[in-house]
Amino acid sequence: MADPVVEPKQTFLQRKLPIGSIGYHVFLASIAILILGPLGGVTAAYMNYALGFFVGGQVLAGILGSTVTYFYGPEGKHGANYMQTMAASVASMAAMGVLIQAMVWLGMERPPTWLLITYFLCIGMFGVGIGMLYTPILVDKLQLTYPSGLAVANILRALTDVRLLKKSVGTLGGGIFGGIAVSVLVHRVGVWMEGLKEKPSAALTWAATFSAVTFGGGMIVGARIAVSAILVGGIGLVMRPWLITNGYIGPDDPYRKIGFIFALGTILGAAIVDLSLLGRDALKKVRAVKAAAAPADTGPKTNVKGLLIWVAFWGIALAVVATQMLNVPLGWVVMAIVLAFVFQMINGISQGITDQNPISSAFVVTVLLMGLLGLRDPLIGLMGGSILLVSCTVGVDMQQDRSTGWRLGSDRSVQFRYQMLGVVFGAVLAVIMTRVFLDGFPVLTKNLFEHPELRLTEARGWQSAMTYKFVGVLNTLNKDQTKTLGVMGLGVVVGLTIEIIRKAVFKNPKYLAWKAKNGTTKAVDFTLDALIIASPYASSFGGFVDFESSVWWGIGGIVASVIAWRRKPEPVAEGAEPLPEDMSGTSLVGGGLIAGESLFVLWIGLKSLYERGVLGKILGG
Repeated sequence: MADPVVEPKQTFLQRKLPIGSIGYHVFLASIAILILGPLGGVTAAYMNYALGFFVGGQVLAGILGSTVTYFYGPEGKHGANYMQTMAASVASMAAMGVLIQAMVWLGMERPPTWLLITYFLCIGMFGVGIGMLYTPILVDKLQLTYPSGLAVANILRALTDVRLLKKSVGTLGGGIFGGIAVSVLVHRVGVWMEGLKEKPSAALTWAATFSAVTFGGGMIVGARIAVSAILVGGIGLVMRPWLITNGYIGPDDPYRKIGFIFALGTILGAAIVDLSLLGRDALKKVRAVKAAAAPADTGPKTNVKGLLIWVAFWGIALAVVATQMLNVPLGWVVMAIVLAFVFQMINGISQGITDQNPISSAFVVTVLLMGLLGLRDPLIGLMGGSILLVSCTVGVDMQQDRSTGWRLGSDRSVQFRYQMLGVVFGAVLAVIMTRVFLDGFPVLTKNLFEHPELRLTEARGWQSAMTYKFVGVLNTLNKDQTKTLGVMGLGVVVGLTIEIIRKAVFKNPKYLAWKAKNGTTKAVDFTLDALIIASPYASSFGGFVDFESSVWWGIGGIVASVIAWRRKPEPVAEGAEPLPEDMSGTSLVGGGLIAGESLFVLWIGLKSLYERGVLGKILGG
């Protein structure tokens, strides 16, 4: 007689909120919207104001979300995936508040809160529609890698192990508390220095420039990427007197006022090489897919007709809002919408192969093209470029999330709904969060491009490099562009040359075999890769921010790499995949530092608004 089948004991959540039920999805969405999304949104928004770029919240949301879905067993990974999808959409949209900051810098009166939310919502919905429309090509047929999507998929699989989950949450939590503690200390040092009657020492001045966000960001990327920023920043510092003498910058200007143009040029030059290779690789993928059997489906097929209707509806809504409410001429809106289709494909392929989504390049190229066609109004250029920035951010993010879902076998249509809700809430959070930061820290409303002297006083610690970059490019529309275009052209040549050399050296089989021989060859490889022929994508950071930020960024990378070098690799079970770098201890601590400082600064801003009696006005619209 056969033994009776014993059903596994269900947890409380499995009994009360079974997988797939309405209550289950309401539960997951509530956590994503009320906890994970705002946490990622605060972090992304603050990073853009403090530095000028943001780290996606997929890893943070995946880890914290897994603490809930762990109780659903191995199938809980799908729920964690849905939550990180929504939370990442909220964070990406919240980071787009820099566009509102750019409006203020350019002297544009801030439109009403409801109008900004509507505009962001239309762009976001339009962008996710294009992203979903391209998913069958980039994810299903070409099966691009999407390294971050792969990492998140591996993380969600691994976090079904309760020991690993506890360790990851503990490390991340320690980083968050560390970020808060360090931020409190630095804040108090800054307040104390303001009360000094004499000039503080150089060491104390440098200590006051420390930022957990900058240091933590360096820890995430590591020394190979981070140290080149110190070199470029140092070159800019040395060249500053020459730049002043030759009229490239003013006496009070930092080197980055022209350095960011050169840095953008190096990125564009490197992108020319990479996009050419991406096109070649994409053609190879297409041919390989045609020759191979069709890949297996992992969910409902994409409803192309429905998506076309979706894209058309939101494209028309976007055009109506932009032309009728924001007074942008229809021709420029149509141009931006058409370019959104082009750049989402280009940026999607770039993200899928290189893990780089060049959203700033999409904005800058769009503005430059508009300028070549006769546009001279920076405000119109900003509104047009906004369509590219937001749509490429959320659309490519959607493709990456689809790649995660494809690997996990998650329901694609359900994931789309979570992302759609994330965009809706993200549009609201982007505008409210921007008002909190700009009203809580009035220095963020001052145009640092036109008033560089503020960087030494009240603006210390606020780089706003993305806003700085956008405003700087938009200012070229109505001014003499000779020097600007000359510097950018030089940057393009340098970036193009470096990237060609990098491809020739680092892809060479003989070099790959040589660099692994011993410690000396590895050191030479590091020096070449990180300094002598450093990637323009990495080194350009030194041209976007002040020297102090470059140094702390580089030190963070060095510390993380030294720790990783000294740490013994953890054993991997037979047949199991090694943990992705996103789950390394240094990466989690770096992410925690960023989140910790973001929360502390948000508290400072809210406290300031409350004391001034304007918090209620912000929340009331």
